[in-house]
Amino acid sequence: MAEETPPPPPRPSAQARAYRGMASDGEPGFGGDTETLLRITRLALQFRTRIWVAIGATLAAAAFQLMIPRFLGNAVDHALGMLNGGAAAPDEARDALFMTAMLLLGASILRGAFTLAHNYAGESTGHLLAYKLRLAFYNKLQHLSFSFHDRVHTGELITRGMLDLDGVRMFVNTGLLKILLLTILIGAGAYLMLSTDPLLGALALSFVPFIAWNSATVRLKLRYLWLSLQDKMGMLGRIMDENLTGIRVVRAFGAEPFELAKYQAASDEALALATRRIKTRVTSTTSMTLAYFTSMGLLLWVGGMRVQDGDMTVGKLTEFLTFMTILQLPVRQLGMVVNSFARASTCGARLFAVLDLEPTIREPENAGPLELTDARVRFENVSFVYGDEEEAAPPILHDISFEIARGETLGIVGPPGSGKSTIAHLLPRYYDVTGGRITIDGQDIRDVSLESLRHEVRVVQQDAFLFTASLENNIAYGDPWADDGQVRDAAGLAQIDGFVDGLPGGYGTLVGERGVSLSGGQKQRIAIARAAMLRPAVLILDDSTAAIDAATESRIRQALRAHTQTCATIIVSHRLGALQHANQILFLDNGRIIERGTHDELVAAQGRYAALYKLQTHEDNDNFWDDPEMKGAAE
Repeated sequence: MAEETPPPPPRPSAQARAYRGMASDGEPGFGGDTETLLRITRLALQFRTRIWVAIGATLAAAAFQLMIPRFLGNAVDHALGMLNGGAAAPDEARDALFMTAMLLLGASILRGAFTLAHNYAGESTGHLLAYKLRLAFYNKLQHLSFSFHDRVHTGELITRGMLDLDGVRMFVNTGLLKILLLTILIGAGAYLMLSTDPLLGALALSFVPFIAWNSATVRLKLRYLWLSLQDKMGMLGRIMDENLTGIRVVRAFGAEPFELAKYQAASDEALALATRRIKTRVTSTTSMTLAYFTSMGLLLWVGGMRVQDGDMTVGKLTEFLTFMTILQLPVRQLGMVVNSFARASTCGARLFAVLDLEPTIREPENAGPLELTDARVRFENVSFVYGDEEEAAPPILHDISFEIARGETLGIVGPPGSGKSTIAHLLPRYYDVTGGRITIDGQDIRDVSLESLRHEVRVVQQDAFLFTASLENNIAYGDPWADDGQVRDAAGLAQIDGFVDGLPGGYGTLVGERGVSLSGGQKQRIAIARAAMLRPAVLILDDSTAAIDAATESRIRQALRAHTQTCATIIVSHRLGALQHANQILFLDNGRIIERGTHDELVAAQGRYAALYKLQTHEDNDNFWDDPEMKGAAE
């Protein structure tokens, strides 16, 4: 750009912000590294017994490990005393050597036992933490608003709920307890060595400052690489989820090479990041190991000179060298510890970003249940806009008003994008109105509990979702304790009973994933049965018979007639034949009601509804496309 002061970069889209982390439905929410790690630590401390057993075992293991250098040094001095014919009697020297050997063996056994306890308690604490977070994450996804799920891909959420959660789990044992063990070993060992010989102690610990600086810089690099890698893994999850969900489309269009190339490209990017992460960690570990052995070499050279000059015993030098040998494994593991900290801070931030979300659809405190009398639904000057103000989404509904009560049917028709389905989604509060209000028997639906509202308002959508379960369980999903008679009655009402009786397994027949073993019409009829069985006060059929043939639709409508006498019914449909019996029909266009009345009134008005009806009934079809007004209405 040629401008002296370039404009700021555009604000990320709602979808991008949702992928990166949110504090509310759509706002960024990543906390700092320290805050995230402290939060994980506080969560782990909730399991008091296990975590304190792990901490106590870590302290004990470190204490016994620190005893080993002293015991080994004494053993060397006693052995050399015996070889050199010291003043002590041979039996006394032998007894002292045996006692030192027993103490050394005992300290080693206890160190191993407490290390086992610390590893077991640490791992079990991590798995318990993962168990709690997994349930909390799944529970949060169940309660987040539809607006959140509209813009966040399923594959991204699966990645956060599995890979990110695993990164948090591992932090307890590979990060928290390991850094505690290393701190105790270096801290207590430093005190013991510096108090024994300041110079040799300083040489033995000379690698510590370098390791501290290296760990701080590498952690930042690893955090960035982990964040990038998790994003790429989320992308892989999204690609795979879309591919498997749409596998029939992929096969039908012969797009397997394209899908493979797309997945390989994303995999290559993830592999490149993983390789960079491994190189960074290995380089860091190698440099720390080099610093460690350099310190050991200096200690051996200076200590050896002191032993040669008679200023130090071989046992004391052995004690210093043994302490450094003990530190060898923790130093090599320090790279893993730094990696664990970096991964936990990244994964924890991504996981907590979802856990900290507040649903945009919330009920007020002490919200009471919906109290029904006539089940009278009123839309009062309702307007609605998808998204938020920053996205500047065009309005979907403008000043929509209508009324319907128990025993009445309202039909809604209009071109695609006119707002028909939006009305169906506003009534059960999947979204909140941005203007006006919706009431049922005079109660604003925003003032009642969501559970009672959605118990009385049921929506049957065009895209019927079926679970991988039996047909009976799919029909009885809203009431798992319904008896066989209720299930069969609902199936008969939806005209699915004849088909089910012809199946080898009857109502126990397993439905494939997403109902792929059934036709679109069969899935829609099962969805109608699932909703009708619950006897809601308000039933909304959102183009739910689009895949059903006209004859079957007519039989379903006849079967529903008795049921709809006890509820308020809203039918959204492109087929005007399904709306002819409605008490009132609304014709929507661009989010506004442009025509309103009964079927006969709208046909007599010769407007948009009449034009569409004329098209669907093929009246004067030869001259239809010659009439510009009718052609425009159909389009």
